[in-house]
Amino acid sequence: MDRLDRSDTPVVIGAGLAGLMTALYLAPAPVIVLAKTALGSGIASGFAQGGVAAALGADDEPGLHAVDTLAAGDALCDAAVVERVTAAAPETIAELARRGVAFDRDADGGFLLGLEAAHSRRRIVHAGGDRSGSEIMCALIAAVRRTPSITVLEGVEARRLLLRDGCVAGVLAAGPAETVMLPASRVVIATGGIGGLYRHTTNPLGALGQGVALAARAGARLADMEFVQFHPTALDVGLDPMPLVSEAVRGEGASLVDETGARFTDELKPRDQVSRAVWRHRGDGHRVFLDARQALGARFGTRFPAIAAHCRAAGIDPATDLIPVRPAEHYHMGGIAVDAAGRSTVAGLWACGEAAATGLHGANRLASNSLLEAAVCARWVADSIASTPAQPKLFQLPPPVLPPPAAAGPVREIMSAGLGVLRDRDGLRAAITALQPIAFGNGPAADPAAVGLVIAVAALGREESRGAHWRSDFPRRSAGPARRSLLRLDEADIIATRLLGDAALAAVGD
Repeated sequence: MDRLDRSDTPVVIGAGLAGLMTALYLAPAPVIVLAKTALGSGIASGFAQGGVAAALGADDEPGLHAVDTLAAGDALCDAAVVERVTAAAPETIAELARRGVAFDRDADGGFLLGLEAAHSRRRIVHAGGDRSGSEIMCALIAAVRRTPSITVLEGVEARRLLLRDGCVAGVLAAGPAETVMLPASRVVIATGGIGGLYRHTTNPLGALGQGVALAARAGARLADMEFVQFHPTALDVGLDPMPLVSEAVRGEGASLVDETGARFTDELKPRDQVSRAVWRHRGDGHRVFLDARQALGARFGTRFPAIAAHCRAAGIDPATDLIPVRPAEHYHMGGIAVDAAGRSTVAGLWACGEAAATGLHGANRLASNSLLEAAVCARWVADSIASTPAQPKLFQLPPPVLPPPAAAGPVREIMSAGLGVLRDRDGLRAAITALQPIAFGNGPAADPAAVGLVIAVAALGREESRGAHWRSDFPRRSAGPARRSLLRLDEADIIATRLLGDAALAAVGD
């Protein structure tokens, strides 16, 4: 076992946009970044097509961006967080450009601004057309490589947080050849989302909610876990994960049609509404396609080169053919509950990016606010860590048993059956029944199942339809003010046990 004894050095778990920006903002102070795979591979940030939302147009302002964000969030956003993030967006774009991101610009040097659903203005900043995430990550990886204070441990996967007296004391990780123990009193979780828990996803298959599981096993409170966003237009050609057909395609005028050529919904409604429309239309026996022939035609390959390449690989020419699409898990609005500085409820633990629940997205993320949130909040997290004294010599704990690497196993089918675009009581109870024993077992699916269990318990408790959480048995919003959900893993286990006990009693009574 390798013991890296640098207890004064913060550890960032995750090497996507949120993790790398946190490390860059901490410079020149030393920081360790754990990258489960080779730097730049297997990360959701690199998959992003849409770009970064920021009020940069002459007809736009941060207040309008905030209004759109609040509307998409369906009354569940934290208004103060929305105001801070949208106000910081223009400077964040400038900061990314200073760090080497080559955003697309017009002949006069101004930003080319795209339109996406539920935005009232053109405010999506792209890099490399629909290769925004990849271009941004390439620039940030180069910046990290140039920064001597940042140590990147590639091929090292965090498996457990180590605690002393309820505070973070270190990270237990698996390296390429041996177990690694990292003493650290300041740890940031920036591990991305949960797409790999679903049968159909646009995320890397390794996105199993591992960062949320790390925090949950350490006793952290989780927030808004039931709110899972499904993108309405994933390329439906049998690939796993499914390539995304960006919302920006609809922003350029493409329409959603069925096999008869008929339109059946407004393409620029918030994406939860579009996803439900597509889901229901498919449920009625139709196939669904994106028709970009008139809106883009021969320009498709220039405007969306990555999407065009995926289409061509499947034998589809988007300039002349319909593009088959279906909903797929895309983004998780819930995650580790954090305060305005990114601090979790466990001392010494911060979270940033998709793994965190800041309150920005509410019940439904506004398109292209995710990369923005990661970049903006990374500065706040770094500032908070820099002002928090290290706690050296905390690392005197006996080494625990290293858990196995996480694998979704049966969780993907369980989540897809009970926690998809449309939900109901029976499906949620069935998911809880299936997930609980896996979550508290010792197998590789334990951590993915634990994350799924909290999602299912939170979804069962929310007896209303709001944003991306849609209950067919409770199809309307509840009366009164919106409430955020807060749960720890042990609380979810107690609720699940009670539910299963009630079900067993009912079965005996029958």
